[in-house]
Amino acid sequence: MDRAKIFFSSCLALATTAVSFAIRGDVLDALGADFRLTHEQVGLVLSPAFWGCTLSIVAGGVLIDLVGMRRLLLMSSLGYIIAPCLIIFAPRPAHAVTPFYSDPGFIFLYAGMLLLGLSQGFVEGIVNPLVATLNPGDKTHRLNVLHAWWPGGTILGGLAAYGITKWMSLDMPVVSVSRATLGWQVKMAVLTIPAIAYGLMMLRMRFPNTERVDAGVSSRDMYREALRPMFLLLFVCMWMTTCTELGPDQWVGPLVTNLTGMRGILILVFTSGIMFVLRNFAGGRLARVLSPLGLLLASSVVAAIGLFGLAGVMTPAQAFAAATIFGAGKAFFWPTMMAVTSEQFPRGGAWLLAIMGGAGNLAVAFILPMMGSVYDARGAAAAFRFVGVLPVILTVIFGALILYYRSIGGYRPVQLKASPANAAATAHK
Repeated sequence: MDRAKIFFSSCLALATTAVSFAIRGDVLDALGADFRLTHEQVGLVLSPAFWGCTLSIVAGGVLIDLVGMRRLLLMSSLGYIIAPCLIIFAPRPAHAVTPFYSDPGFIFLYAGMLLLGLSQGFVEGIVNPLVATLNPGDKTHRLNVLHAWWPGGTILGGLAAYGITKWMSLDMPVVSVSRATLGWQVKMAVLTIPAIAYGLMMLRMRFPNTERVDAGVSSRDMYREALRPMFLLLFVCMWMTTCTELGPDQWVGPLVTNLTGMRGILILVFTSGIMFVLRNFAGGRLARVLSPLGLLLASSVVAAIGLFGLAGVMTPAQAFAAATIFGAGKAFFWPTMMAVTSEQFPRGGAWLLAIMGGAGNLAVAFILPMMGSVYDARGAAAAFRFVGVLPVILTVIFGALILYYRSIGGYRPVQLKASPANAAATAHK
């Protein structure tokens, strides 16, 4: 078993999900125009990408020890190839259709977004327990490095989308309908490239058993972990941290474009660059100094400042300043929430990590149409302020958790010992 190759292919698979995220965000306005949808309807057509992800993350948490990591990751690769084709070849209506959900084009879009979500879910549902299993003594650092490839993939996808925009002159004051349509179709087609790459890499790989299986923890005991009060509180926090991180990201392109007149995708690339550097080089160190919960508290404070700052920008310089603060604040949310879950509830195995990932993506499925509705009713700045309340609430919760753990002797990861009967076993699926 080649651990380095497994980790690299996991990073590439996660980067593919981020390429999808960045490209989706860049083509929103073009899709809305081609399919004659309002911002709220665009939010609705995006939502299955997140609740579909929720379904497959949770399913992956159950199937990972039955079907095997390799097969589930290969399924995700295939989905990332088929989904863009559904979206690219969706029939476009000649006029607005009422009700909009009866339009064949909308149905194709919905199906394509759903398949993108299912593919992302299988990636998320596998790579988190996989990396936790490979690095039982250094979960926070290694999960932050793994999830550095979310912003890394966002940079790649964002730069590809921006390059295509410039190459095809899609940012000119007047662009023909046919050119605008071809532009977003080319961008969607780019997504198949990394999907094919990581699928080919994983065809003959051997993967380890999960940490829970190696320790001999039964499935029944694994499921029981989901009912513990502390986990339920973390579950609620996951909703809010993910809405804070990913809700604004999906809208940041069109919102910043309308607020400042600059290409919003550049803001997304910029904030992703900040996250990539911080997760790669600072996550583990900060977690050791502040503790994982201290890192989440600091992230909440900074993210709140950044979001309210974005709500008030008027110039590109202000947008970059506020985006810098927001990018630093949101950088550690997802991987550190996963690390805390795995460190405090290792008996929950892939199942609890799947629940957390599913909760995060389901939360974004709700926040996107809500942000779109606020955008339609009160404007772009109000949409950022709407989400900015969440990290304020998180600041209170994480602060209380830090005080609780201090009262019981401090935050310490829970360690599982490998069962002699399972320690040498390796899954080949």
